[in-house]
Amino acid sequence: MGKNAGQSKVLAQNKKASHDYFIEDTYEAGMVLTGTEIKSLRNGRANIGDAFATIRNGEIHIHNMHISPFEQGNRNNPLDPTRTRKLLMHKVQIHKLLGLSKQDGYSIVPLKIYIRNGYAKLLLGLGKGKKQYDKRETAAKRDAQRDIQRVLREKQKVAR
Repeated sequence: MGKNAGQSKVLAQNKKASHDYFIEDTYEAGMVLTGTEIKSLRNGRANIGDAFATIRNGEIHIHNMHISPFEQGNRNNPLDPTRTRKLLMHKVQIHKLLGLSKQDGYSIVPLKIYIRNGYAKLLLGLGKGKKQYDKRETAAKRDAQRDIQRVLREKQKVAR
């Protein structure tokens, strides 16, 4: 056991997800990878910006997740970098996600990929789509918070 055994290292993140969705709940899922995909993941060569998850036949799959082929790979390199990959979750969690995602406006959004205890994990979020005015409101709150922090920093500099 190394000193980072329980730690998790973020390999890819979907930054657009928090901009486009209200994330209400998160779930952790394992990924079924083939060949040298895990080596590419560890090198940080993954993109989940356009990815989405679906549930079919009691199994959850992720589509459009791009994992670049490993450069020093062999014949076990997958040919299609955006192939559909199966995710590993408990059946109860899948059924719960299925019921919640059937509601109007909800979707299953991948948030980030990370390594935990040597295994590649994907954090899925149950998201409700934001309207344009919600996005503007979020941006205004973020700008106001940034201005407040700037003023506080300036006051601390003057006090010294």
